[in-house]
Amino acid sequence: MTKLSDTQLLILSAAAQRDDRNVLPLPGSLRGGAATKVVGALLSRGLIAETATDSQTKADAALNRIWRNDEDGRAILLHISEAGLAAIGVEPEGAPDGGDTAPGGATEAPTTDPATEAAGDAASSPKARKPREGTKQAQLIAMLRTPEGATIDEIVAATGWQPHTVRGAFAGALKKKLGLEVTSDKVEGRGRVYRLEA
Repeated sequence: MTKLSDTQLLILSAAAQRDDRNVLPLPGSLRGGAATKVVGALLSRGLIAETATDSQTKADAALNRIWRNDEDGRAILLHISEAGLAAIGVEPEGAPDGGDTAPGGATEAPTTDPATEAAGDAASSPKARKPREGTKQAQLIAMLRTPEGATIDEIVAATGWQPHTVRGAFAGALKKKLGLEVTSDKVEGRGRVYRLEA
């Protein structure tokens, strides 16, 4: 498994949960030189990729959606790559909504304005997808489908993920992407136990 810092894991997990796979906005107060350094490291390792759009929207200091502008003024977005998804144990499920996969694994950016695209994402409902066999995601689902369920610590031990990645998988991959509902309750001697509703 690729060694990642907590910040890199957080960035990649958040991007994997977005329908358009956009890396931005970055978490919390990560801005300026620190943002450039983290993004540069992810770019150099091929875990994220820059994609040009036809939009002339200017990048802003808050880095809400646009990473930078190229010499022609086109907006450059950042998307998580298939290698980035694999690094956090998420199986790639095709290109981001509205994009096509280009040779070399780069993603062609959507030609719509990012602000319009973001509004469309919020209105769309979860899309049920089928998990692939033999993946960490499939292992997670199997653990949650057992009658005894699983705790965060048990899932961390089985998958090698960080606790925040497990929680992100509950909300993103399981609920949003696969349409599965994760429930939890406190169990004496085990703590909070998570299960998938049948």
